Amino acid sequence: SIIPRRLCILKGIYPHEPKHKKKVNKGSTAPRTFYLLKDIKFLLHEPIVGKFREYKVFVRKLRKAFGKSEWSTVDRLKDNKPTYKLDHIVKERYPTFVDALRDLDDALSMCCLFSTFPRTGKCHVQTIQLCRRLAVEFLNYVIASRSLRKVFLSIKGIYYQAEVLGQPITWITPYAFAHDHPTDVDYRVMATFTEFYTTLLGFVNFRLYHSLNLVYPPKIDGHADAELKLTEGKEYAMDSESYLEKLSALSASLARVMAPTHEDEVEMDEFPVEGETAEQMDTRKKEQEALEKHKKLFEGLRFFLNREVPREPLAFVIRCFGGQVSWDKSLCIGATYDASDPSITHHIVDRPRVEQQVVGRYYLQPQWVFDSVNAKLCLPVAEYFPGVLLPPHLSPFVTEQEGDYVPPEKLKLLAMQRGENPGD
Repeated sequence: SIIPRRLCILKGIYPHEPKHKKKVNKGSTAPRTFYLLKDIKFLLHEPIVGKFREYKVFVRKLRKAFGKSEWSTVDRLKDNKPTYKLDHIVKERYPTFVDALRDLDDALSMCCLFSTFPRTGKCHVQTIQLCRRLAVEFLNYVIASRSLRKVFLSIKGIYYQAEVLGQPITWITPYAFAHDHPTDVDYRVMATFTEFYTTLLGFVNFRLYHSLNLVYPPKIDGHADAELKLTEGKEYAMDSESYLEKLSALSASLARVMAPTHEDEVEMDEFPVEGETAEQMDTRKKEQEALEKHKKLFEGLRFFLNREVPREPLAFVIRCFGGQVSWDKSLCIGATYDASDPSITHHIVDRPRVEQQVVGRYYLQPQWVFDSVNAKLCLPVAEYFPGVLLPPHLSPFVTEQEGDYVPPEKLKLLAMQRGENPGD
């Protein structure tokens, strides 16, 4: 039935395939789902079972009231709808914060998927809005902490990898295309997973924001908010309506609990880890320096996104590496400067040619941003001009072993990373 399956999903209990399926199924070949007996016994002590029973009774009473057209009873029942929390299940499944981070991949991917769903009645609108809010909060954390490491545009969607407190987190975001709901998908199962994942992601976001001394729920920094209001004018009626849109724009800094002091930072002495040789310490130091350089890849650069390019992925990636980004204010809230700004260094377009070009800025295709992030350096711009046939978009998740085939484009990239001229 639905309730035990729902409970199994929430508690993280999965079916098992028995060794002797026919024997366990008493000679029958009909498809059945099997669980371990100890797992089912474990479920019996779950306090949320009582809430599920209450909800079942509530649905039965509501259906009966609807059938009799007793609208006052319907309103009363809806006002007293049984509710429950999953906080204790999250704490039970993830005793430490690191455990929660290790299992965050699916939660992020599912929330990003649900946040793109149309409001067609297949899913509750509140769930879609909650997923969108939590996903945007996590993206803003990644920007604030500069923890994005890899990005890859695939047929399925955009893969991102961030390093959060030493844990690699990989998730996929679908492209912003209109889509119909497929009929062969059980949305009730997906909604149950999402119900748990939203609770988990809410806990994680809360802890991550406090680790950076950021206000949670997130608020836009006062100075940045004032700038946004100046550029907006009086186009938006209520601040409450535009709050999530401003946050989703990914263009403004977040407010901190205490403003950072601008004192000279004292450089700390570094000592080798126990059992670490001087050579290993030197290698670790070089890796740390390379990482800090990678985090500041786009620092000092100002980007402008044309109307036809995907705004959110580009704004997210550029902000993660220290760049400033804006777009046409009629496209989306949060634009900080317009296309005529003389300080723009890179103009991202996706057209065969640009009619009127401004002297002093590069006009590039969007792939340059993603390839530069994966290469950990700003690539030569000549191969990414409008109308030019783009080089292959190599996956940063593939690591070639000794003896494996390495594409010539990858060899060229490795030579550039070593500081060599690939043409030699």
